[in-house]
This record gives sequence, structure tokens and C-alpha cells, in this order.
Amino acid sequence: MLKFLSGKPSTSILRLFLVVVTLSIASTAFAAGQDDKTTDPLTIALAECPPFVIIENGQYSGLAVFLWEQVGSELGLSWNYVEYPLGTLLENIKSTGKPNPPDVGISCTSVTSEREEHIDFSHSFNETYTAIAVRQTTLWSAVTTFFASPRILKAILIILGIAVFIGAVFYLLEHRVNKKLFSSESLFGRIIEPTIIGLMFVTSGPIRFYRFKTLTARILATILTISSTFLIAAVTAVLASSFTLNAMQTEVRTVDDLRNIRVGALVASTSSAFLDSNGITHQTRPDLDTLVTDLDNGELDAIVSDAAFLRYRINQGKQQGQFESLTVLPYELAAQNYAFILAQDSPLRESINRTLLSVRMQADWHAKTREYLGE
Repeated sequence: MLKFLSGKPSTSILRLFLVVVTLSIASTAFAAGQDDKTTDPLTIALAECPPFVIIENGQYSGLAVFLWEQVGSELGLSWNYVEYPLGTLLENIKSTGKPNPPDVGISCTSVTSEREEHIDFSHSFNETYTAIAVRQTTLWSAVTTFFASPRILKAILIILGIAVFIGAVFYLLEHRVNKKLFSSESLFGRIIEPTIIGLMFVTSGPIRFYRFKTLTARILATILTISSTFLIAAVTAVLASSFTLNAMQTEVRTVDDLRNIRVGALVASTSSAFLDSNGITHQTRPDLDTLVTDLDNGELDAIVSDAAFLRYRINQGKQQGQFESLTVLPYELAAQNYAFILAQDSPLRESINRTLLSVRMQADWHAKTREYLGE
């Protein structure tokens, strides 16, 4: 530098001036580059899941979207929204092989220890639970379902078979000598009378033996009198068993009741994992609308999902004249906590957490919570 500045005073001054200008330009360019880097907009991944993320005609709203916009604004961030299917949201954020993965994911995503192995979460912003939604059973639908049950049909066929056999035996023994019991002259009457007698033995107890004329019929009636108690008990047991199973299929009260019906859950969801952990076979659907619609159409008997958006989606449908028979049962299966999804070791985590805690204390947040969840 000294050598560079040596020489005539005027030349040295000129050279010094050039050095200062060059350093100033370099410093300004470096600072500008740093500012560009810090003001690059974030990529915010959204997966639709009302009421937390609602996507309508390219517009984004919902409880979680509102919360993020409050947090992001307080932090002075800028961002762009990118839509993803719910089932692929986690994979896209935790994938390190893809260029420019999203910085933050927003949906109804539950915090689990398994997910924490691959991604990070912010503090929880909503606490809910896993719930069951079913179609409400009317008296008529319960009756029709009961008699359509294969077990019920089998029980009825067994009862009719035994009744016809007993009636036929008594008819052969008595129809010529006992006009009180077998008085019909028509073919239809000669079929119905023995069947009625057989049904009486099977369902309500035997006809007293002295009503029969022949000794063989009286002996048979006496034998059936002794055995009818056990026969009626067996028939009652078959009907009661079938009715109990049918009731389980139409009125779900516990997790165990889900084992014998068609159950649905969202693909790659904590509800699906919950059903797997309890050994309950189930079907999966890609989104909530499909899940609820299939329940309403009778393609599923029950669906398991987070209570908050089950209630929201069903209530929203009822306002539009849909899902009139659907209801969310008042049983809490497993606690759920929703949070923002972050890439593992994200530098945004600490600042987002501090701001999120602050925003959740504000009146605007409580008003939005009441608006979307009624809480």
C-alpha cells in the first residue's frame, strides 16, 4: 500500500481516492447482497384441511393460515404459498434430496415422536383429539339392517325349518282324526296350519298334549314339552346374538366396535396410525371431503379423524343441505397437538416459537378460534 501511494503528492492523492472509492463500492455491493439474501421470500407449503387451511379459488384462509400471517408479519418476513396434497406435505419438507424444499408447512398436522425424528415442529397452536364420525341410525334403518343381516336370515331359516318339520310330523299323525287342529280343506290351509303349530312349539312353547288324538302325537308333544325350554332358549340366543352384532354395526360406542365395520381414515395420518396400533383394519382416503362423502354415501360405516375438522366439515355440509345423518360421537380416543412443520434444525424455529406464543395471547387469535371452532 505504501509503495502504491509513493510518488508525487498529486498522484498519491489520486490513487488514495481510487482506493477509497473501490472499497466503498465493494462494501455497498456486499451489503446489498446480504440484504437480498435476508429478504428472499420463504416458501410456505399448504395442505388443505379445513378449518385450519382453507383453499378457495386461489385464496388462502383458515385458522392456521391466519396464525402464520400474524407470526410472519410480526417477524417482518415475506413468503409465497405453495399447495401440496395432505399426504405428501411431510415428505416434501423432510426430503433433503429435493432442491429448495419448503421452509414451513401448514396444515392440520399432529406432533408425534416418529415425525420428530425427521422434521421439527413449532410450539403447538391447537389441542384436540381423535374422534369417530358415523351415520345416525334411525328406527327404520336399524330394522331394515337387522333383517338384512346374514346372521338374522340364517336364524330365521333355521327357525322356519324346525317349525315346518315339527308341523309336518303332527300333520301326518293327526290330520285324519283331529279336525280341531287340522280343519282346512284348501292346499294353502293344509300348509299353514302345520307350520303354525310348529312355530308355536319353537317360539312360545308347545300345544298341550291332550289336544292331540293319537298316542304317538301325545308322546311327541310330551317330549317337546320337556325339550321346548331348551329349544326356545337356543332360538332366543341365536336372535339375541345376531341382534347384538347388528347393533354394534349401527351404533359405534367404543374402539372395539370398529373391528366389525368398514372404517376410513386419511392417508398417512395419525388417525390411520392409531387404527393400525389397535389392529383395526381400515381404508384410507386422500382428503377429508372424500372421507366424509364416502361415509354419507354408505361406502364407509365410520370414519376416524381429528375432532376439530370433522365437526367443522360436517357442520359446513349441513348448512348446505348435506350430511344430515352424520354426527361426531362424544368419545375422545387420543389427544392431538397441531403445530407448524419446519425443516429439521430450521433457523426459523426459535423466532417463530417466541412470536407464536405472543400471538396466541392476543384477542384476535381468540376471536378467530371462536369463529372457526366455536371455542
